[in-house]
Amino acid sequence: MAKSELDAFLGEERMCRLASVDSSGHPHVSPLWFVWDGSALWLNSIVASQRWRNLTRDPRVSVVVDGGEGYFELRGVELIGRVEVVGPVPCTVSDRAMAGVERLWGTKYADGEFVVDGRHAWLRLVPEKIVSWDFRKMGG
Repeated sequence: MAKSELDAFLGEERMCRLASVDSSGHPHVSPLWFVWDGSALWLNSIVASQRWRNLTRDPRVSVVVDGGEGYFELRGVELIGRVEVVGPVPCTVSDRAMAGVERLWGTKYADGEFVVDGRHAWLRLVPEKIVSWDFRKMGG
């Protein structure tokens, strides 16, 4: 996908699957909501979770976002890199520094309003590698 196609796709799709590594070295895959700001993928994760424990111990991830029903409709993006914790853990108040991300999140998932619940915290993935595919371009 071209950059504009990738941005549009990541702006539209609602679910990603994040792969992390557990303490015994096994993969752990979990579905999550996300927002894309044009250069980073933002995840809002429950801090009392296996995923959070994995990522604070080993920040390496692979995240897949995909869509389509029929074979010639399949498209997707894999983002590979390391996540970093941004802001307080857990987040208990809205943070002015996170206003842009919170606005994206609220618009995408919560009718315009991001709600802080004291159980989640932010993770940012600035991808080291992006792989994309779009089978619609194969002309099926």
